Parts: sequence; C-alpha cells; structure tokens
Amino acid sequence: MNNGFDELCHALGDPDLSRRLKAAGEMGQLIRAGKIQADKAPRGEVNNHVHTFYSFSPYSPSLAAFRAWQAGLSAVGIMDHDSVAGAAEMSKAGRALGIATTAGFELRVSMSGTAVEGRKINNPDSPNIAYIAVHGVPSPGLPEAQAFLAPINRRRNQRNRAQTEALNSLLRDSGIPPLDFDTDVLAISRAAEGGSVTERHILYALAGRISGISGKGEGVCSFLDKQLGISLPGQIYSRLNDSNNPHYLYDLLGILKSVFLPRFFIQPDEKECLPVEQVVEFARSIGAIPAYAYLGDVGESPTGDKKEEKFEDDYLDDLIPELRRLGFCAVTYMPPRNTRVQLERLSSLCRRAGLMEISGVDINSSRQSFNCPEVMDPAFEHLIEATWALVAHERLASADRCYSLFNERNPWAADPLTARIERYAGYGRGMDPRNPESIIDMLETYPAGDK
Repeated sequence: MNNGFDELCHALGDPDLSRRLKAAGEMGQLIRAGKIQADKAPRGEVNNHVHTFYSFSPYSPSLAAFRAWQAGLSAVGIMDHDSVAGAAEMSKAGRALGIATTAGFELRVSMSGTAVEGRKINNPDSPNIAYIAVHGVPSPGLPEAQAFLAPINRRRNQRNRAQTEALNSLLRDSGIPPLDFDTDVLAISRAAEGGSVTERHILYALAGRISGISGKGEGVCSFLDKQLGISLPGQIYSRLNDSNNPHYLYDLLGILKSVFLPRFFIQPDEKECLPVEQVVEFARSIGAIPAYAYLGDVGESPTGDKKEEKFEDDYLDDLIPELRRLGFCAVTYMPPRNTRVQLERLSSLCRRAGLMEISGVDINSSRQSFNCPEVMDPAFEHLIEATWALVAHERLASADRCYSLFNERNPWAADPLTARIERYAGYGRGMDPRNPESIIDMLETYPAGDK
C-alpha cells in the first residue's frame, strides 16, 4: 500500500492532466474504502487561497486538493495569479477526494482615479497598484475569465522578458551564465496551458542555476555573500547551509525575492494592471465576488516573513467606504499575518460597510502548511461560515447566475448580507462534495422566504 500510495501521490503531480485526474479518482476510492486516513482529523478548517503550478507552486490542482484533504481541511480554494486554468481540475479533484472547493484568481489593478490614488496600498513593490482577489467564479464564467486575463499575461510576459535581461546584466561578472527567458523561465511555467509567469519563475530558475554551479550548502551561502552582497539571517543561513534541505530551492527563492528582486524589478504599467473599476465590473458580470486583499501595516510580523512597513492602516477608515463605492463585495485577508487588534478593526469596518469577509493563507512553497489554525479561533468563526457560503455561491451561480450572493436578482437580495451568508453556508455544509449538484435540490427544500 505504501508504494502504491507514493505512486499515486506522484501521479497527482504528473504533467499530464488526465493522469492527474485518474490518480485523484483512485485516491478517492482508497479514501472511501478507509484505506487512507488524513494526517489531521477534520475539525472544520478551511483555506481559500492556495496557489498551484498554473501560477507558481510545487502543487498541481489535484495534488493541492489532496494535500488540503490530507491536512484535515473541509474546503480548499484555488487562487492563481492571472489565471483560472487550474480551476476545473481543482473542482474535479475535490469531487473525487470528497473535499469542497472554490475557484478564484488574484491580480493587480491600478487605483488611479480613486480616493487612494498614489498611496502605498497592499503592494510592497508598487505604490498605486493593489492586489485584489476574485473569489467564487462560477464554472460558466471560467472561459470568460481566462479570456479576460490573456492580454494581461501577454503584457506581463513582455515585462518578464525585460526583467530577465535586467537580471542578466546584474549577473554579468558573477560567474553565473545568463538565463534565457524561453528555455529557462517560460519552460518551467504552465503558460502553454493558460498559466501565468511571475517573478517567482525567474527567481526559481536563478535559484536552480546558482545551486547547480555553486553547490548546495556553503557554496551557495558564499556565493550570495560575495557575489550578490546578500547577508543571510541566521535561520535562512542554516537552511541554505543544509544541502539535504528538501525545500532548498524554495528557501533560496525566498531570500532572493526579499533582497535581490528589487535590483531588477520593473514596475508594471496600466496595460498590465487594469483600472480597478474595470476589473470589479468584470468580476461581477460573471457572477464572481471581487475582494480587496487586506495586507495591513507590518510591525513585528506574526509570521516573521515581512519587514516593518506601513500599508493601509492609517487610512483604513477611508479605504473601506471607497471599496464599497468601487463595487467590491468583499475583503479577503490572512489571519496569521496580522494582529488581533488589526483584524478586529477590519472586521468591524467590513460589517459596517456590508462587505463579506473571506480568509485564506497563500500556499506557494513546499515548506508551507496548508493549515490555518487561526480560523478555528471563535473570534473568526464567521470566516468558516463565509467559506461555506462561498462554496454554495459558486455552485448555485453555476446553475443560474441570479444565485450569485450579490446579484440584484438573487431571491434573497433584500435580506441583510449576514442572513444571506447564513443561508448559503447552510446550503454549502449540506452539499455532498462528491456530488456538488446535490445543492440544487436544497433550493426546493429551503426556498426563498424560508430559513
């Protein structure tokens, strides 16, 4: 069984989609037969922000769904940068494995012409550019979303190509041969299948080149210090000095991203980062839920992965009403990244503005855990409720767009948002994740007007 299990895990990440889904089906059969147990007993935990290799991650959508199930999660959401190419696979894998899924995508937008124009918003690299998440994309809207994102990716790859050339200029005297964008960067992405290419792909290619030439361990540490002028903090030095570290390239990528990327980073323009109003309008037109991604000021970072820096907190009282004016339906945030005081203030402002709150912790490295135990805190139980509402929203809106939580023709549009979320959460929890269409039958059991 162990060898067979290992083979199935490997197949879940196979380059071929049909093999991945076949492995997910076989894994699901083993789960139903009780031959495989999750590493952690399910307790209702959820995560709506998992990246896959359709943007940057060690996980295919099928493998991400399985790792989420293995971690004891009850629901998992795919959230790739500038791509929904993996969304259908995540849904099919979730169905096979018996875990509820949601689909969305993350992208950057220009805040020009808004009340926060010119400010540092939630993007450490680019003032006036904000990250937003589009959650709960109904399945009929996926082709529309992919078509909407295609020109953004074309523009982004023009910049990626220029960034690779800028990087090569920096490496000219380092002893590291230049990277070729097509063979070293594009080739390790899923761009040919509709995936995006990010700065992480460039850095991953660079990490592989450095470790291959310098040798893992002290060779890499010495190269970073002497050739790139990167001083390694103690924990990072220990990890990179360990040639047997199973997360080696991801750890090397992490330090390169935080310290070296700014040296060759090229700012995106408004052809790549569209006006926020345009993106919000599009998201709502396909029945999805546009959500602002709150970052919050970083003091003593709870996760230890960010330097001290100020973002939205000084003007949050003005930002939240502006989000509402712009047509946002929700705010999404990652509980481990912020303090209790920050999140309580944000939650209060969201409730006052009638904005849904959605949680998730981005997964893009093999070192990260799929778990987010913070959402199990009673103070954040509304985030679990919101996830189940999101699950129901996506399935119901896939059947009929009027069932989108924020559609004006929704049968319960006159109800307060809290009541709609409660209703939809009930539908989501009652749905059989192996037969998501079963949720449609619940509309007849609990029609409009009933609780």
